[in-house]
Amino acid sequence: MARLRALVARAVELRGGEGPALGWATAYFFLLLASYYVIRPLRDEMGVRGSENALSWLFVGTLAGTAALNPLFGALVSRLTRKVFVPVVYRVLLGSLVLFWALLTFGPEGWRLPVAQAFFIWASVFNLFAVSVFWGFLADLFRPEEGRRLFGFIAVGGTLGAVAGAGLTTLLARPLGPTNLILLAALLLEGAVFCVRGLVRHFHVDDVARNREGAVAEPEGVPPGTGVLAGLSTVSRSGYLLAISLFLLFFTVSSTFLYFEQARIVKATFADSAGRTAFFASIDLWVNLLAAFTQVFLSGRIVRALGVGGTLVALPVLTAAGFVALAVSPTAGILALVMVTRRAGNFALFRPAREVLFTVLPREEKYAAKNFVDTFVYRFGDVVGAFADKGLRALGAVGATLAGLFLPVAVAWALLAAWLGRRQARLAEVRGRETPPGPAAAIIPAPWTGS
Repeated sequence: MARLRALVARAVELRGGEGPALGWATAYFFLLLASYYVIRPLRDEMGVRGSENALSWLFVGTLAGTAALNPLFGALVSRLTRKVFVPVVYRVLLGSLVLFWALLTFGPEGWRLPVAQAFFIWASVFNLFAVSVFWGFLADLFRPEEGRRLFGFIAVGGTLGAVAGAGLTTLLARPLGPTNLILLAALLLEGAVFCVRGLVRHFHVDDVARNREGAVAEPEGVPPGTGVLAGLSTVSRSGYLLAISLFLLFFTVSSTFLYFEQARIVKATFADSAGRTAFFASIDLWVNLLAAFTQVFLSGRIVRALGVGGTLVALPVLTAAGFVALAVSPTAGILALVMVTRRAGNFALFRPAREVLFTVLPREEKYAAKNFVDTFVYRFGDVVGAFADKGLRALGAVGATLAGLFLPVAVAWALLAAWLGRRQARLAEVRGRETPPGPAAAIIPAPWTGS
């Protein structure tokens, strides 16, 4: 235990009473992403089997699925308390996994292709809802200052979970069969629910919530939402949330362009399904190894040096560099370099920094509005990107032309990121004046501060 405490001390500045919360949250994210990365290779291989046109419509199906689930999500948010709502969402996802396993295992042969296409759509929706609920729950439990110190380390748990999930898939795909791995994903998701219960107990999320000084705070009986369309209505009334939505649209549209370029290069380079699957697995492995290294040794220093806004500005800069690199050399090697660097940077730096933006918001905006942004807005950006890619290619905008068109977009994206960083800092300052400071006693010796 002493060695573990020393290791944690080098990675994060931990303060009094935060150890159990950090442990539960890290284990929660580990199991959640392990579950997703067990099924992710199945989804990606299904996505590149068909034509580009079919892949575009799968993105449309994903948006439709997300739109269909958002009202249900809003209804749950408005009717259930936090300690009930969060486990219910994961249990619904778990039940869906079991249903897909049954259809793929016992369904008629003629069902396999449509079920596989439905699974691609569902897996894409699963990822966004599951991770959005995770970060929304943590943004509700941790203060802004705690989020800046701890979210990067918690993200390490998710990265290691992604490595474990991909590794389990690689080891067990042949002996168990790909379809049976879905049950393994369901088991890991149940473990995540167990960790949710641990966080509920640690933060005393009971019938009457109390702040950390013991005074009555917000009644837990008041749900964190106000209706089926709470997310949409809340976002439309907030300039800050609209700016976050636009930032995410820039990210998803550019990601979709890169995803389609990946599909084209992989199909041209690898003739068989096994080769494509191995290539995707190698990218996932390097992404998560690089992300884990960055999260453990560099994330804290980078975020402290650049701030939330500066960290977010680095994302459009890195994306623009990726477009230029692929324009110069559209090969599998350059593709792997671009995808690994950008995705690892997103996991280790940009996603935790973006989640800090939500820590300064009221509870409804952390659940209903945040989920709307993380799911519907995200998938809307996918569809925009898919058909924009199709249209620009029809006009002959490829390679250097496409990279040139993206550069002014990257500039606008970077300016928006800088504005969001400044706005978050002002809101955090206001909230800091309204929230009493927590205990400052250290529970581990010589906490690492990055100096």
